[in-house]
Amino acid sequence: MLRTLQDLSGGLGDFHQVIDVRSPGEFAEDHLPGAVNLPVLDDTERAEVGTIYVQSSKFDARRIGAAYIARNVASHLEGPLRDKPGGWSPLLYCWRGGQRSQAMALILSQVGWRTTVLLGGYRTYRRGVVARLYDQAPSLDVVLLGGPTGVGKTDLLARLAIRGLQTLDLEALAAHRGSVFGEMGGQPSQKLFESRLAAALDALDPLRPVVVEAESSRIGERFLPPALWGAMQAGRRIELSAPLEARVAALADAYAPLARDPDRLAELLARLPGRHGRKRLDSWRAMAFAGEVEPLVAELLAEHYDPAYGRSGADGAEPHLRLRLKDLSPAEQDTAADTIADFIAVGARPGR
Repeated sequence: MLRTLQDLSGGLGDFHQVIDVRSPGEFAEDHLPGAVNLPVLDDTERAEVGTIYVQSSKFDARRIGAAYIARNVASHLEGPLRDKPGGWSPLLYCWRGGQRSQAMALILSQVGWRTTVLLGGYRTYRRGVVARLYDQAPSLDVVLLGGPTGVGKTDLLARLAIRGLQTLDLEALAAHRGSVFGEMGGQPSQKLFESRLAAALDALDPLRPVVVEAESSRIGERFLPPALWGAMQAGRRIELSAPLEARVAALADAYAPLARDPDRLAELLARLPGRHGRKRLDSWRAMAFAGEVEPLVAELLAEHYDPAYGRSGADGAEPHLRLRLKDLSPAEQDTAADTIADFIAVGARPGR
């Protein structure tokens, strides 16, 4: 059975599993949300078949490709698909909904499973993501959670979600905390970030406010779509602050894993903008190798992060709510989350 994206406008819940049959490299770059990768050709096989198709013989390419596909599908049937019940219903897709997905679908259908192929495949899905993020202005009532580095914005975002407020965690989607030291185990590709973002936006109720942590237009190496960035800039803003010593302690704790690898920490310090000068960067690298994490964090806040944050707010726009935390203890963060929830519930606007 062939289905289009329009046919699936109600979601993918009618299917027990979404299967991406493309190669692992294609899947790693981007895929439909929730899809699993059961490739019918691996990266090497795909390259081989493609080369034969273009440079030698289309017939030979199809024959060799069919042999690879048969072996790989057999491996999936004996492995991850081994225990699927008779009523199992998967959705398959490849690059264009063509030979790869339909070849596997033919075999699965013969087993007796109710198998569907996504017409147009990943390419059509990707066009929809681009249209969603770049051609449509998001209808969002954004509440922006701002404040300097180390003030606990991410923790507060999680606490607000627990309280039932709508949140959009861009750092989690981008797998990066937005600073030089913000790596979270490797970022997704720009395409995969956009897929995650589109899915997250589609899950939001446009009639309810959504709390978003204030970010620049780039999170690590991933860029926010201009329309979303514009909606964030136009939103109501909550400005958080906390004592410097509390921020230093929180960041030192967050950087503890990185501090155990002074070579990596020194490498990241070298990425800081050149305005700091060689002498200061050498001093910070020496602190990293000496394991002096808290003094290093204190200097980074004073000399790098806080001045950068001050420059980012140069427009002087007054926030709609200022909230100073006495410390960053769980109790204080819970109190702040309650205050923010009340502020949003009241619907406070400028001038009220």
